[in-house]
Amino acid sequence: MIRAFVLPDYSQIKVDSFEELPNWDNFVWIDIQNGSASDIASIEEKFKITFPSKQQQEEIEVSSRYSEEDDAIKIITRFINLLPQSEKIEDIDVSIIVKNNIILTNRNFESRVFQEIVRKIKQQPAHYNHALKILIAILEQGIDNDADIIEFLSAKINAISKSANFSGSTDEKIILKINFYQEALISVREDLFDTQRVLSLLLRNDVIKDDNLEKIRVLLKDIASLIDHTSFNFTRLEFLQNSFLGLINIEQNKIIKIFTVVSVVFMPPTLIASIYGMNFRVLPELQWQYGYPFALFLMLLSTLVILYIFRRKKWL
Repeated sequence: MIRAFVLPDYSQIKVDSFEELPNWDNFVWIDIQNGSASDIASIEEKFKITFPSKQQQEEIEVSSRYSEEDDAIKIITRFINLLPQSEKIEDIDVSIIVKNNIILTNRNFESRVFQEIVRKIKQQPAHYNHALKILIAILEQGIDNDADIIEFLSAKINAISKSANFSGSTDEKIILKINFYQEALISVREDLFDTQRVLSLLLRNDVIKDDNLEKIRVLLKDIASLIDHTSFNFTRLEFLQNSFLGLINIEQNKIIKIFTVVSVVFMPPTLIASIYGMNFRVLPELQWQYGYPFALFLMLLSTLVILYIFRRKKWL
């Protein structure tokens, strides 16, 4: 699907292929979602641009994710989709090119970030009359999306902390949830660092005017605050994880302790039973009338002595 926005009234055009777009020159934003190879090639030829390849999108070098070529700014940024029901995280790489007051975005997934941007444009079309403003708005919405995810994760972490029963048995699901939330926070941090690098490089670009410069500085401060918040949440998760793992170790030690006590307690009776169970001709107690009760008494006495020693040592 290709979605195009046209100035001055910011009317929206939705088509399935590039050939269906009218030959207008007043496009301000062309958004390509799941575009075919032919459509992307036609758009590249029309606007004299080249979208990054799949391999370039996966690279992490700053030079690969932000570049300035002639009169164009080329950006590869990442957005996150968090699916609370299934507790899955989707990383969405988006290619953005700004050239001659036209912004072109290429993506293969639906994202709440773009849904919110379209909604804002419809509410205030006059505010988004320049491609750079749309670019900054997209990055800002990505930051807002990260903030919402952090807020969601914070609520989940609070729920785990409040419902934690450190005196009882530990549920394996809690450990798995903590691991998922850690992975989610790592993804959010990577996304924030990625956006931070892009905004820092944009800040040095001469085409960014004063009003946009101030907006970028505010966004960088917001990112720094969110990064600190993710670090705090990550520390909380590590504390919870260590607490639960420590509880599991204590439970395992209790089980091992029980087996150790049982084995030690029954060692003397086993030794006595082994001695009197030997099949030799000469055993003094073999023909003794009270040999059997005497052996049982020795076994019981040895058990009680071991238990008494354990009690005195406070091992039980």
